[in-house]
Amino acid sequence: MTDELLKWRAEFPILDKTTYLISHSLGAMPRATFNNLQEYAETWATRGVRAWGEGWWEMPLTVGDEVAQIIGAPPLSVAMHQNVSVCQSLILSCFEPDARRNKIVYSDLEFPSVMYVYEAHARAGHFRIERVPSDDQMTVSLEKMLAAIDEETLLVPISHVLFKSAFLQDARAITERAHEVGALVILDTYQSAGTVPFSVTDLDVDFCTGGSVKWLCGGPGAGYLYVHPRLHTELEPKVTGWMAHEHPFAFEGEMTYAPGVARFLHGSPAIPALYAARGGYRVINEIGVEQIRAKSTRQTTRLIEIAEAAGFNVTSPRDASLRGGTVTVNVEHAAAVTRELIRREIIVDFRPGAGIRISPHFYTKDEELDIVIREMRRIIDTRAYTAHETATGAAY
Repeated sequence: MTDELLKWRAEFPILDKTTYLISHSLGAMPRATFNNLQEYAETWATRGVRAWGEGWWEMPLTVGDEVAQIIGAPPLSVAMHQNVSVCQSLILSCFEPDARRNKIVYSDLEFPSVMYVYEAHARAGHFRIERVPSDDQMTVSLEKMLAAIDEETLLVPISHVLFKSAFLQDARAITERAHEVGALVILDTYQSAGTVPFSVTDLDVDFCTGGSVKWLCGGPGAGYLYVHPRLHTELEPKVTGWMAHEHPFAFEGEMTYAPGVARFLHGSPAIPALYAARGGYRVINEIGVEQIRAKSTRQTTRLIEIAEAAGFNVTSPRDASLRGGTVTVNVEHAAAVTRELIRREIIVDFRPGAGIRISPHFYTKDEELDIVIREMRRIIDTRAYTAHETATGAAY
């Protein structure tokens, strides 16, 4: 069958030399990124400090508007930051716990960096955490999650798609339950934005955060924070900086928060990362996430079929409606097999307790799915991973 999205392969240089199946970790770099970073360098070189007044200062919001198109947010509701940990910390700093409403609810399959933020505050006695356990360490029971959210809950930070297994959580049901009892939802869309269609407006989430490293093909250092417009005049972050001031260049001694989403900015932004990120956003917006999802669903379904036909254990959901863009295949000695695949220029990764993560994206050829499973089978059958690690002195 004809795959119209393959015309984009020429825009991603690494695809010429590798079987690149790791967009869940670092999306392939668009060719436009070379030009964008050259533009940054030339602007700095020729305009110097004047560049701040000629667009740099506004970039956390203008670039945020490009992300907003992808996640279904209105203009001027997304602020750019360095990463999700900063965004989660900034959100948490808006709230003072009280004796009654001081609980934070999330599952034990959240990304560790996010849990570190909340657990640090819990150790200080500011909040208490209820972690919803996973029965299989791959999925989270919706019933258990909803039951944990009650009138004592302040915040519910959840991943839209779980990083280990690509399990797609029911964000709408969780948000409805949270709002029913007066809690707020922070939706982490790092593993869904750019490959799973959604709208933060339709879901009515209070906050949404993620980064550009993965499916957005925007590279590191460009995290995003969506704040629902209804909260723009209500919240005052304590994790803050001069960009959040209403009159930053007045250099006033006291904080006066800027109107709108600007009050959720921080210190001086990472301008090179914002230049780099735009190339990926523009490709995603031009293609459309609906088209990307259709191809992803087809390819991940096919990947599961051929993995199971090869005798492998798939730990990601079989039901495409419950699955993001990744298929996780658990095999014996998965870490060593992964290293051997990478040595063969088949780029995937491994997560303990889950297995080898394989992620086709819009630029993936169908035959690349056969290549990765075929090579996994060969590596395991010939124990090639042990031979290579012995030869290189790597631990096994």
